Parts: sequence; C-alpha cells; structure tokens
Amino acid sequence: MTITSNTGDKPHGIPRGLARTGPVLFSYGFRPFFLGGALWAVVAMALWIATITGAMGFAEQYGAYHWHAHEMLFGYSSAILAGFLLTAVPNWTGRLPVSGWPLFFLFLLWLVGRLAFLLSDSMGVVAAVAVDALFLPALLFICVREVVAGRKWKDLKVITGLLALSIANIFFHYEVIVGEHPDMAYRLAISAYVGLIMVIGGRIIPSFTRNWINGRKRTDFPVPFNRFDTVAIALGVLALGLWVVVPDSRFTAVGGMTAAMLHVVRLWRWRGWTTFAEMLVAILHIAYLFVPLGFLAIGLSAMELVDPVSALHVLTIGTVASMMIAVMTRATRGHTGRVLTASGMTTASYVAIVLCALARPAAGFLPGLAPTIYALSGALWMGAFGLFVCEYGLMLGRVRRKI
Repeated sequence: MTITSNTGDKPHGIPRGLARTGPVLFSYGFRPFFLGGALWAVVAMALWIATITGAMGFAEQYGAYHWHAHEMLFGYSSAILAGFLLTAVPNWTGRLPVSGWPLFFLFLLWLVGRLAFLLSDSMGVVAAVAVDALFLPALLFICVREVVAGRKWKDLKVITGLLALSIANIFFHYEVIVGEHPDMAYRLAISAYVGLIMVIGGRIIPSFTRNWINGRKRTDFPVPFNRFDTVAIALGVLALGLWVVVPDSRFTAVGGMTAAMLHVVRLWRWRGWTTFAEMLVAILHIAYLFVPLGFLAIGLSAMELVDPVSALHVLTIGTVASMMIAVMTRATRGHTGRVLTASGMTTASYVAIVLCALARPAAGFLPGLAPTIYALSGALWMGAFGLFVCEYGLMLGRVRRKI
C-alpha cells in the first residue's frame, strides 16, 4: 500500500495523499477508524447489555462496569477521534497524511487493544492494559510530528486535548488496578473530548454553516470567531477543570452555570436555526447544544440537584457521541465525493442518537423506570451507529474518490 499525492500538476496544492494501490479502506485515516469505531460502538454496547443481563461474562478481573466505561470513553471514541485527526491535520498542515501500511498498523494497534480487554481474564489485566495504553500515545506522536513539521502552532490546542485524553486513559487503568473507582479519570477524559469539541467545533460549525448559507445566495452568516469565542472556550475549560478536581464544589456550580450561558450565546451567534432545511448542517448545531446543556448538568450536579451519572451521560452521549456521528457522516460524504445532503437513513441516525442522549440521563430522575430506560437508550445507541455502518460502510471500504 503506497501513498501518492492527488494534487497532480499543481505543485502548490495541498497534498491529500490518497493511496492509489492497496485496499481503499487504508487509503485515508477516516476510513478504517470511522468504520471500526462505529462497529465497535454497536458491538461494545451489545456486549455490555449481554453482561448486565447475565447472558455472558468477560473482563471480570478488570470489572465489567469499568470495561464498559473504558470502551465508551477510550474504545470506540478514540477510533473516531483518530479518524478525524488523521484527516483534518493534513488539511491544517498541508502535509501528507498517514496512509497505506502505516495506517494499517495504527488501526491494528487500536483493534488489538479492544481484543486484549475481551481476553483480559486469560492474558492478565496488566498485559491487557499495556497493550491498550499504546494507541493514544502513538496517535499523539503522529499529530505532534505533523503539527510541528507544518509549523501550525495554533493547532497545539488540539494536541493538548489529545494529551489530556492519553493521560486520562493511563490514569483510568491505574485507578482500576489499585482498586479505586476511576471517577476523576473519566471526568478528565470527558473534559478532553468536550474541550476538543469547543475548539474544533468553533472552526467547522460556523464554516460549514456559512458555506451552506452562501450556497443559497443569502448573507445572514454566522458571527466570525472573535474575542467572545476565546472567552467562552477559556471559561468552559475552567469549568471542566473544576469539575474534574472538585465536582461537588460551589465553584464548580458557578463555573458550570456561567459556561452554559456563554455557550448558549456562542451557539446562537452561529445561527443554526437557519440550517434546518439540511440536517447534515443542522445536526452540528444540535450536537453543540449539548455543550451548554452539559455545563448546566455539571452545575446542577454540583448543587446536588442532578444525579452525577445523569450529568455525565449528557456529555458523553449528547455532546461527544452526537458530534462524532455528525462529523463522521459529513466527512465521509465529502471525502468520498458524495452530495453533501443527509439521506433519510442519515437523519434517522441523528434522531436516534439525540433521543438516546435525552433518554439515558432520565434514568436518574425515574429510578423505577431505569431498566426500561437502559434498554431503550441501548437500543437507540446501537441503532444510531448501526445505521451509520449500514449506509456508510461501503463508502468507507470500497468507494475510492475519483479525482
């Protein structure tokens, strides 16, 4: 699997690095990682349901609950993040992306980490942890190398989020091995994802919205990035930091509420209500709405008005998972030469993940209905990612973009 640029006779064009030989799946980073991440999101949820219903058991030494939390935070999600970064960073830096055999081995490293945990009872927890802990640092090294080589210093903010996620993964494993509950580790991991969404979302959501509005010969564009966005991100990071360290503090409550208000205003400035004729754009705004809702949940949780687990799921499903599906669908269509419009199946996946984000936190308010809510939210989760696999699997694995 070799890699060649698709810029042809344009010596100053941005190299895309689409491989001309070898499997299409490993011609660009989004392909294997979007497909693998979505498949694992479905499989991991199915395995979790089978575990809590007593149909099967695994990862008993590590703890089934800890396995579930880990695979939601660092399993499927790290693959989708990798797919995005391995596609976006070359656009930011103008350098060739990871492709061919290097991409294959990076994907294999992620996949072996998933299998190691399933076999952790036989191979040993420490060995499984050692295998899993390799992927995120490897991805971090690649991204740092590209950002430094491309001298794109402003993109170090993204690298900081990836570094925090790598540390959170190792910290998560450490707390489990020593017999502690990894609550601080999972708050750090969630905060890393939300931080990345605040930064990257501030780039892509106004940009895609502006392009869509401009294509309809309108001029009601989103407000460009300015000092307000910088303040909103900074206070959002501060609120997340307080949540990680002192989740029950009144300072966390104030920080969460303040960040929620700022990000509501930020989202309003992007004029998302004007895009509902095209769900491929509108879903980005809907997904970002869960950022202020997540901050609100953090604040209410600190005041003991919302169950901490419910607050957590507002962020993990509403903010992280819905944004990932939004980005995966748009990026896949764009990079495989498809029309940038949401099909009925794509829209159904959006509906499923948003309903899941609304349903799962409700278990904390309706404990008597918790088993039903768990089943419903699990089905919606698998439906959302399953629909993505059904519609986009062939695009990712077989459709080579014609240049």
